[in-house]
Amino acid sequence: MSTITILIVDDHALMRQGLRQICETMGGFTVMGEALNGHEAMHLAQELRPDVILMDMTMPGTSGIYATHQIMQANPAARIIALSMHQQEDIVIDAVKAGIRGYLSKNVNAQTLITTIEAVARGDFLIEPMIALKVLNEMRQAAVGKRDHNAVVPLTASEMAVLRLVAQGVDNDLIAQKMTISMHTVANRLRSIYEKLHVNNRTQAALYALRHGWVDLEEPLD
Repeated sequence: MSTITILIVDDHALMRQGLRQICETMGGFTVMGEALNGHEAMHLAQELRPDVILMDMTMPGTSGIYATHQIMQANPAARIIALSMHQQEDIVIDAVKAGIRGYLSKNVNAQTLITTIEAVARGDFLIEPMIALKVLNEMRQAAVGKRDHNAVVPLTASEMAVLRLVAQGVDNDLIAQKMTISMHTVANRLRSIYEKLHVNNRTQAALYALRHGWVDLEEPLD
């Protein structure tokens, strides 16, 4: 298995240095770059395409939440772990809505960070269940409020197949291989899924599928 590549985003140099040391020395990962604000993060994420991005949520200027949203819009396959000193519910919920795959306090130990990076790189979602539930409730309430003119449109069989793979953490190129379709077709089906379910990214689509029992995470990928 190839080495996991990392982009570190934090406005504090000491934090970036500490994260780099943990990632490289203890985790055996490759740190491809560092960004000190959200603007730099968006640029480097597009240029470097790392396996995992460690993103500080509360940086001055362009926030980590905004940067996450923009990165996910440009590359829905991006895997971002939110790092924050804050546990305010609204920040965590906004981060989940933006598309993060995991959320960690900066107070966690090094082994927890390494384990989370490895899990997210595999395609797992590591988000506190109660936070995920609150996001799902917000999505449901928003859908109810727009039911008359924005009812959920049933997915086609092929869209459902794509959604199940997305919920299991499979990235676009592997979805294309498994379904014997092009990457362009996968992207088109994802856009259709987002529109029909009234969601904005892979994380929200996966949570929606899990909540409705459309996917079993224990189901083998073949």
